[in-house]
Amino acid sequence: MVEQVLLHPTYFPSIAQFHLMLNKPCVLEVSDNYQKQTLRNRTYIYGANGKQSLNLPIKHVGGETGRQLFKDVKVENNFLWQRLHWKSLETAYRTSPYFEYYEDDLVRIFEKQYTYLLDVNIDTIETVLACLLVHINFDKTKTYEAEPQGVKDYRFLSSAKKKYSVTMPPYHQIFSDKYGFIPNLSILDLLFHEGPNTQEFLTKVKV
Repeated sequence: MVEQVLLHPTYFPSIAQFHLMLNKPCVLEVSDNYQKQTLRNRTYIYGANGKQSLNLPIKHVGGETGRQLFKDVKVENNFLWQRLHWKSLETAYRTSPYFEYYEDDLVRIFEKQYTYLLDVNIDTIETVLACLLVHINFDKTKTYEAEPQGVKDYRFLSSAKKKYSVTMPPYHQIFSDKYGFIPNLSILDLLFHEGPNTQEFLTKVKV
């Protein structure tokens, strides 16, 4: 029996996360508290000046702890983040081999109104899977477990600070002549450069 893996649904997840999603049965962690400095509201792309972060603004809550459940976190739409993110993606990837091939499928995420961060993240995952012609029914957690049983815990992959080992073969990136190969960016970087070969490439990733 193949062991399940536990992942946070992040914003346009990393290549490492998508490798696990497509090659292991996955459970999505939706029952814990929201944590700052994570990829839950951030993704990394390859821009003209190198590695670039796209940050999704959220509404912060008050109170003594300021804590809130991940599934309760709301998007702050007053910042027009969708317009900014789409413009950044166009600037970075318009000349990549497959941007135009997928842009009609992806642009709707930046035109749709969202209330909750979790809905945004799930939508980014499902949209990329649809681009790859893959459908996955993810299980989701019902309660939070600090030390979950029966699954391999990969929730650390959502950390923007934690160092971990990911190996993958290099693929051509349009700005690699300036800054070299940058691994494990958003799945969008791989999708725009490798297109239909993305799924096969993900089998070569090791986490």
